[in-house]
Parts: sequence; structure tokens; C-alpha cells
Amino acid sequence: MLLGQGKEPTMTTETSIQQAIEAFRGAIRGIVITPEQAGYDDARAVHDFSHDRRPTAIVQPMTTEDVAEAVRFARSEGLPLAVKGGGHSLAGHSTAEAALVIDLTQMRAVTIDTEGARALVQGGATSADLAGPAAANGFALSTGDTATVGLGGLVTGGGIGWMARKQGLTIDHLRAVRMVTASGEVVRASANERPDLFWAVRGGGGNFGIVTEFEFDLPRVELVHGGVVMLPATREVVRGYLEYAPRATEELTTIAMIMAAPPAPFVPESLVGTLVLAVAVCVSDPAVAEEALAPIRALATPLVDFVGTMPYPGMFALTEVPAMRHGAAIRSVFADAIADETIDAMIAQMQRSSSPFNQVQLRGLGGAIARVEPGATAFSHRDARYLVAVIGMWLDPTDPGTPHRQWVQELWPAVAKDGRGVYANFLEDEGETRRRSAYSAEAYRRLQSVKQVYDPENVFRLNQNIAPVR
Repeated sequence: MLLGQGKEPTMTTETSIQQAIEAFRGAIRGIVITPEQAGYDDARAVHDFSHDRRPTAIVQPMTTEDVAEAVRFARSEGLPLAVKGGGHSLAGHSTAEAALVIDLTQMRAVTIDTEGARALVQGGATSADLAGPAAANGFALSTGDTATVGLGGLVTGGGIGWMARKQGLTIDHLRAVRMVTASGEVVRASANERPDLFWAVRGGGGNFGIVTEFEFDLPRVELVHGGVVMLPATREVVRGYLEYAPRATEELTTIAMIMAAPPAPFVPESLVGTLVLAVAVCVSDPAVAEEALAPIRALATPLVDFVGTMPYPGMFALTEVPAMRHGAAIRSVFADAIADETIDAMIAQMQRSSSPFNQVQLRGLGGAIARVEPGATAFSHRDARYLVAVIGMWLDPTDPGTPHRQWVQELWPAVAKDGRGVYANFLEDEGETRRRSAYSAEAYRRLQSVKQVYDPENVFRLNQNIAPVR
């Protein structure tokens, strides 16, 4: 039997696995949940409710040693391994049928070292778990757009967040990790300890082990100036945004969305449902906010201008709907230029949207992201000017999602022709060619070599998988 292939479903095997699970329960401090137990359905749920899978067991570790024991247990029983942090994996990799799910949601402690401007963050923590304590001490780290995004997946994929143009990627502030490898060994990786593994973890995803603790540098940020400016969704306005966003002051990071104006408290009722370009803004230095936002406001008379100074965690109020459980379809690409006819196609497709929550998302990049030396981390495409995503989203769990997926696929060819590569964290299950396009050819070969060292049997394969060198 191949490792992780699973055992034949005989009565003897079924009895054996149950006995093994009971022994495993007694060997760890954490919780093991199986299908017959109350709470199993809640525990197996992930952020995208269309990924409706039934694991053999779900373990909620309390310690790094629990995680190591869980990895050893899965290997000994031939169970596939899925790792869940925030559960936001677009491809559904946070769960799997007939697998052991290692659910890190009990490991969310955050310790702030104010003198050293550092944070120790357990692997199951979310963006909000870090943002709150950091802000209370006068710091902020650019992490996920929504409060519930798990840092484990976000960071190992790179981390494009609310202050990316000022601070760079989340991985650019990572100083060390503690992690469990495929053999069940607990190791530390940093620039000086296992530097090959530390390089790979910064962008290579969950291919190399399970991070149970991150150590970050924390930038000093007292307050930010953030909110949303809604403008008419015309070609001229979108073009104006695209021209400005990558060359704006680095204090300004934006996420622009061609979308239907939502029924939010700050949106006039008469505007709800109108197609707009909603530019979500985060200015990391409020003193320059008016100057930074003036070119956006000059693109057209704002329909909504809802911005203000706030602690950094206040930014998550802008993404409360995506933070809810939902179904989603997404295709994304990096781009250096976006043609007028592509903008026209985006607007036309939004005018026949299958869901009030669909959007085309445009992120202006550059700034600190691009200043990191190419090859310094596994994350590629640092020089891209834009990240473009076509997103279909629905909130009704009884909706099969077919029309929304079709809506995304109809627009995708027009968007894809202007792009190159992909952000690994914005990938669904799209095949090897797309996975490889998240990296330069050199980075991909190097990732395969590191995989061969730390996971030669591809135990950690329920991810955007990079197979070891053969």
C-alpha cells in the first residue's frame, strides 16, 4: 500500500481505525472529533460551504507536539492529511473526504513584544486575532483583507493585504517559523536555521509542513485612514484608477471592485444595486490621506465617500460579507497592463451579473512589494502592476452555484489574455499548469528540491501541490 493511499474499507480495517483513533485521543492534549459525535458537522465546516466533505476524523491540537503526533498518526494509518486554519482555501484544501483534518483553531495565541516590536503568533490565528492585540500596542501588520482569514495559509502563500504597498507582503516581515515536518519532527526555520526551508515557506504554501508558530517584525502604525470611495463604473473611471493606483504614494493601498452597490448603512438606498467602482482605501499615514485620495476623488463625483481615521482593525468592517460563509468561484491573474476592451468586457459582464455579490477586483500593486530582491522568497511576480480577480459569490447554501461559476468562466478569457501568472492564494483546483504559473521556473525547481528534502513522499499534498523532485 502506498503511504497515504488509505486502507480497504473492510470491517476489520474499520474496527482497527476506530481503535487507533481511541489510542490517538489518549495520546494528545487536544480534541479528536469523529462522525458519530455531536459537533462533527460544525467542526468539518469550512468557509466555502460548497466544499461539503466528511473526514474520517478531525483533530483540534492544543500544542505543537499534538500536531506532530497527529502527523505521525495519519502516516501510520495511511490517512490523507488536510490542514485547516481559517478554512478559507478556495480549492477546498482545508478539508477532505476520508482524511485526518488537523484543525488549528484552538492554537490562536498572540504574544506582542512591545520592546522588540515582534509578535509570536500561533499557526491557527486569524488576521483579526493578530490585528487587535497589535493595534492595542501601536502596531499593525498587513495581513488578510477579511478578519477570518487564517494566517497559516495567508502567510505561506505570500500575504497581499491592506498595507501591501507600504509594508510589502506579510512574508516580508516574517523572521522565523516553528513547524512540524512530514516525518513528525518539530523544527525551526529562519534566515540562519534551515534557510532553504525558510525560503520555501515564504510563498510555497503548505507543501513543506505545518507551521505552528510565526515570529513577525511589527511595523509601528498608530492609526490608518481607510474606507471606501464609490464612483460610477465607466471605462474612463476604471482606466483612471488603473493609471493612478500603482504609482500613488506608497502610503496608499487600494482594492477596487466593479460591483453592485451593496445595502450598507453608508450607501443611500437609491444607489443600492447600481454598478459602481468601489475603491477600498487604506492610507497608513493619515497625515497624507487627503493628498493621496484626491486623484481618486477627481476621477468623477463620488457617489459615496465613506472614509475616516481608525485603528487598523477597523478595515475589516469593509469585508464583513466576504467574511461570512459563502460559495465562491474565482479566477485571477497578475497583469502589467489592462486593455480598454478588457475593461469594457468587465463592465458588460457585471451588468448581467448572476449574483448581487459578484465582482471584478482590481488591486494596484508596486511599492514595497516590488522592492524585495527577486528570488529572495519563493513568492514570484513581485514586479506585477496589478492583481485582477473575477469573483462569483453566493450566500445561499442551497444554491448549487452553477450560474455563478458559468458567469466567471464567461469573463475569464477576456481577463486572462492581459495577464501572467497567478497568486497561489487565489487559486482554485485549476491544474498543474496554473499551479506552476504562480512561480518563476527557477523558483518552482527550487521548491521541488526543498520538497524532496522535507517531504519526499508528498505527505502534504492537499494544497497547491508542488511534487518533490523524482
